[in-house]
Amino acid sequence: MKYNFLVFTIFCSIILNKEAMSQKSISYLALGDSYTIGEGVPVYESYPYQAVQMLRKKGYNLQAPEIVAKTGWTTDELQAGINSTKFLPIYDVVTLLIGVNNQYRGKSPETYADEFESLLKQAIAFAGNDNKRVAVLSIPDWGATPFAEGRDRAKITAEIDAFNAANRKITSKYKVQYIDITPGTRMAATDPTMVTKDKLHPSGKEYTKWAEKVAKFVTTIR
Repeated sequence: MKYNFLVFTIFCSIILNKEAMSQKSISYLALGDSYTIGEGVPVYESYPYQAVQMLRKKGYNLQAPEIVAKTGWTTDELQAGINSTKFLPIYDVVTLLIGVNNQYRGKSPETYADEFESLLKQAIAFAGNDNKRVAVLSIPDWGATPFAEGRDRAKITAEIDAFNAANRKITSKYKVQYIDITPGTRMAATDPTMVTKDKLHPSGKEYTKWAEKVAKFVTTIR
């Protein structure tokens, strides 16, 4: 009898927590680079905005995402952007996607790892030191895009893998959710609809896939 009561209590707690999360006004901070602002697509097709729309349709009361990102930013430039931004005291959800420009500019994975770890620690702090409210997205493989034609695609892919190995390891260390979007981005090699007119950045169609993963993550937050 006591066991059944305990199970019932836990079940009610889960339901109430989920309902509370869906009813309160949820703030969302997205940190990154061109992939986060949605270079080449309308703002409403970027993955943060699509994720918000998906969640609103599920009954979640999300505010418009606050985005600190810029095309071309490396980890140190994102850090500078953070340093010059006035933030809310706490965000309910924080996502971090950064590193492609470190790879593109030939910066070392070791330097990237150090700077990424610092950024991740700040992301956790922005979420009220609750690592369960933070998600890291892996770096897309731009070597699969038409933009990379004539370049050493295998080298690009290997370097992207090295950078992702670094950010995955650090993400695991801090027990933060890791969203691996990289494999899907490699389909751009055979599907031109996955990129914008610049033949490099993802299209709204590709961002939809990322948004679905982010939205799913948010629904798991208690």
